[in-house]
Amino acid sequence: MFSKEEKKPTEDLSTISNILGKETTLDGDLASAGNVRIEGKVLGSVKAKAKFALGVDAVVEGNVLARTAEVAGKIIGNIEVAELLILKPTAVIHGDILTNKLVVDPGATFNGGCKMGHLAKDIEIEQPESRATEQAFKRA
Repeated sequence: MFSKEEKKPTEDLSTISNILGKETTLDGDLASAGNVRIEGKVLGSVKAKAKFALGVDAVVEGNVLARTAEVAGKIIGNIEVAELLILKPTAVIHGDILTNKLVVDPGATFNGGCKMGHLAKDIEIEQPESRATEQAFKRA
C-alpha cells in the first residue's frame, strides 16, 4: 500500500532546470538541487547545487552560491562558486568573489575582493520547515 520514496542521486537532480523568466521578480531566497537560470530579478539569496546562469538583463540582490556559474547580468552581493565562474562582457558584480577558477571576459566589471583557489565544498540545500515536518510524517 505504502511504498518507500526512492531518493534520487545527485547526478539525476543536477539535470533539473529551474528558470525565472523576464519580467518576473522573486522576493525571497531561492534554493535548488538542480540548475538555476535567472532572466528576471531576485531579491534574496540564490543557492544551486549545480549550474547558476544569470541573463543579460537579470539582477540578483543577494548572495549567490553554486557549483558553477555564468553571469551576464548584475549581482549586488557576494558570489561563491565551488568550481568555475565565468563573467560575461555585460556582467556587473558589486560584492566579493570566492571561486576555484575565474574567467573574466573583456567588459565585465566587479567591485569587491576576489579570492581564487577556493576548495570546492558540498552545497547543502535545506528543506523548508513545513516540508521537513511533512517528511517526518511520511516516515512514521
